[in-house]
Amino acid sequence: MSNRPSFAEQPGAGSSALAVRQACRSGALSSHTSGLASAHVQGNLVILPRAHAADFLRFCQANPKPCPLLGVSEAGDPALPALGEDIDIRTDLPRYRVWQDGVLVDEPTDVRALWSDDLVSFVIGCSFTFEHALMAEGIALRHVAQGRNVAMYRTSMATVPAGAFHGPMVVSMRPLRAAAAIRAVQITSRFPAVHGAPVHIGDPALIGIRSIADPDYGDAVEVMPGELPVFWACGVTPQAALAAARLPFAITHAPGSMLVTDLLHHQLAAF
Repeated sequence: MSNRPSFAEQPGAGSSALAVRQACRSGALSSHTSGLASAHVQGNLVILPRAHAADFLRFCQANPKPCPLLGVSEAGDPALPALGEDIDIRTDLPRYRVWQDGVLVDEPTDVRALWSDDLVSFVIGCSFTFEHALMAEGIALRHVAQGRNVAMYRTSMATVPAGAFHGPMVVSMRPLRAAAAIRAVQITSRFPAVHGAPVHIGDPALIGIRSIADPDYGDAVEVMPGELPVFWACGVTPQAALAAARLPFAITHAPGSMLVTDLLHHQLAAF
């Protein structure tokens, strides 16, 4: 008999962070985490050899909009007790990405076989937190309603380099009517630890996006007549920097497949 949870046990919006992590560990959850454990903060992940950790830390500090740090592990330790007492970073995301020489080579659901005492984990703030705040204020998000991952795009906006790390800023997009876009700026400004206010509103071509219908990551979401595309800095930016740095080895989350922490959204509000 299979030990995988039944469909009825799949985590949802009202699930605990622990239930989502347990579903990842068991293999029951291998897709995106948007809308799951809706009270809890989610994070992007970067795992690097210790030799590159100091430069990556400087890269995050130089680029706080796309790379707001929530936590950093000790080398070789898969735990992040400040984000959740039982977290095992090797198993607790639905899906990972493995990079070799800047090239994506695998997307496993578990990275225990790749773990070593030399690895340092970085957890970076995720826009799913401010999505919760937007929806709590009555701002509808189409990708959530449609059960899709958010649309993400590489831009012509350059990050500040640090060591080997450099490259374009990646943004996430949510289509909103003008009044909702203005309100969204006000709401997300309260959450600098999860990207804060938008970096661009309107014409995608002005930030180097050729086709709004063809995202580089995630799922396409239609922009309806009367709506504006609203762009936020995105935690997938480090994956572009890793590709540019061509490190011999690195691990990240798969876009949309986040670490669900025990932190609550209101704990990250700046005001």
